[in-house]
Amino acid sequence: MTRRHLTFDCAGDMLVGTLDEAEGTSGLLLVSGGNEIRSGAFGGQARLATQIAAAGYPVFRFDRRGVGDSEGENRGFRESRDDILAAIAVFRRECPQLQRVVAFGNCDAASALMLMQGEQCDALVLSNPWTFEDAEADDDLPPAAAIRTRYAAKLRDPAELARLVKGQVDLRKLAGGIRSVLGKPAAPGSLAQEMASGLDAAAKPYTILIAANDGTGQAFAACWSGGAQRLLRCEGASHAYVEPQAQQWLRERILEVLRG
Repeated sequence: MTRRHLTFDCAGDMLVGTLDEAEGTSGLLLVSGGNEIRSGAFGGQARLATQIAAAGYPVFRFDRRGVGDSEGENRGFRESRDDILAAIAVFRRECPQLQRVVAFGNCDAASALMLMQGEQCDALVLSNPWTFEDAEADDDLPPAAAIRTRYAAKLRDPAELARLVKGQVDLRKLAGGIRSVLGKPAAPGSLAQEMASGLDAAAKPYTILIAANDGTGQAFAACWSGGAQRLLRCEGASHAYVEPQAQQWLRERILEVLRG
């Protein structure tokens, strides 16, 4: 396997990408979420690229404008369509054997792929899509869906119930949690609706992955109405799939899509 670093143009700015070469006719485009550089959180995307290429599929990842090694202004995920299309073009140019490009995005990278209707991609793997209107994906938010999930699990746990009987639980926090569990979930905002419309318009294969311990993923799953068969959950996984079993699960799901 060979790893190459290269540069390419996007609207007059120089972007930097990394290609892990392989002979496969299906390739993986890794789109970074938030303001992460192309190596990903804790080097997760670099490690994933190595593993996918070792399985025979080329992988391309890149820094969008204003992030990492790339020039230009960081316009955020809503304005990343041109960056993604430029990356796809160079991926196909550098790997002329490609017949399929599968794009993977976590967090607002998944949202970006949905908003752009998966343009120039043949299949999508969308992980923990970001649905919050008035915050950035790097913010530390406690989504209502995540709070409901956490306290619902506590109320089903015999050990937690035993702590309650023994007076070891903060009753004020518990009361607030119960209100969150019983409360009506917030209606999906306009971003979530735009994303759903974009995915419908894409008319191409997609898989949605949810890390069960991630509030962003839980919030998306709470407003998802596209059918359970396309939404897969990884129990015990955090947002960036840093747990060993979560890394393996993520890799296997992506390879399933690459194999077609």
